[in-house]
Amino acid sequence: MTNTRPFAPFEWMLAARYLRAKRAESFISIISVISLVGIALGVATLIIVMAVMNGFRHDLMSRILGLNGHIIVQGYEGQGIADYDAMAARITKVPGILHVTPLVSGFAAVDANGVATGVQIRGIRKADLQALAMVSSSLSPVAMQTYGDDTVLIGVRLAQSLGLAPGLDMKLMGMHGNVTPFGTTPRVKNYTVAGLFNIGMSEYDRTIVFMPLDQAQLFFNLGDSVPSLEAMVADPDRVDDLVAAVQQAAGPNVRVITWRETQSTFFDAVQVERNVMALILTLIVVVAALNIVSGLYMLVKDKSADIAILRTMGATRGAVMRVFFIAGMSIGVAGTFIGFLIGVLFCANIESIRLLLMKLTGTSLFNPEVYFLSHMPAEMDAGEVTVVVLVALSLSFLASIYPAWRAARLDPVEALRYE
Repeated sequence: MTNTRPFAPFEWMLAARYLRAKRAESFISIISVISLVGIALGVATLIIVMAVMNGFRHDLMSRILGLNGHIIVQGYEGQGIADYDAMAARITKVPGILHVTPLVSGFAAVDANGVATGVQIRGIRKADLQALAMVSSSLSPVAMQTYGDDTVLIGVRLAQSLGLAPGLDMKLMGMHGNVTPFGTTPRVKNYTVAGLFNIGMSEYDRTIVFMPLDQAQLFFNLGDSVPSLEAMVADPDRVDDLVAAVQQAAGPNVRVITWRETQSTFFDAVQVERNVMALILTLIVVVAALNIVSGLYMLVKDKSADIAILRTMGATRGAVMRVFFIAGMSIGVAGTFIGFLIGVLFCANIESIRLLLMKLTGTSLFNPEVYFLSHMPAEMDAGEVTVVVLVALSLSFLASIYPAWRAARLDPVEALRYE
């Protein structure tokens, strides 16, 4: 036995036998099962939470950046941009810029069917609106044809709250009216709803109203100017590389800002929450790994006589250490694999599971009014899943070393003295 190779079949056989506890050793077996379940749940939870956080960030980013410009060119101190078409043509020539949109943005109150609420008006041309695939893809051909003159496009949630439908009128009220000797009079005008859009982000579907650019200029008393230009870029993550070129193309008397400056607080908060959740959930795997230590240590104590007999029969310390190391790693590997399968299957069917739980419990899970999105996203990252699996296996490896080392250091004479 002293000349057997490492991880010989008899070592695997002994490890498997020790894991299949007899009735007298049922407590040790329960600890092993708890360790396996703990690692499986920890790995599955980590994979699911990381995937949901990734999906949440990706969906929010695609919707926010799909509607708002990646680069914004604004006039200083609220001054409008008069030569916006020429400026847009120059910026479009910058490599990496996909589209530039002259935009009028402001706030107003809307009144319809006795219900009033605040909205954000976005004045945009029909051609530029068609370039916003997130919006135009949810509009009917009739809505796009009708859009113009005294018509507007509103979100489905805003339409539901105001009781509106295409073809009906609504009243918009703004504070940028005519200047009189008695002050500025509010501007009040009726507009016809040309169509409804559904971006899938409740905040936008409830507050945004699209209006033709010339009508928005008139509504906000801007004359023939716009407050800003919004540019879409090919790679939003590298938007900072284009700022200098866009500034040069735009010319003086304007400032260039990026989506990182306008949305940084929100996305940084999501990233911090994601990192904290990952750290907290990793502790589940750590606790499960500590259970492996306690379970194997008790198994070593219980099998002291068996270890002593093996040593007197010629088993080396290395062989004894490998037997208990295999036992511990078997728990870790099995728990990690089961957790991996649970996590992947859960993420692949997360929306169906959410709908099923809502049906069974009668409660609203992942309310879009709270979480902004209309569905629960999950996007697994192969690199992150690999890290989770490797961390779980590494913790199982470390947890198995000490009890296995203690078993190998056991003195056969001391173990058999009182037998």
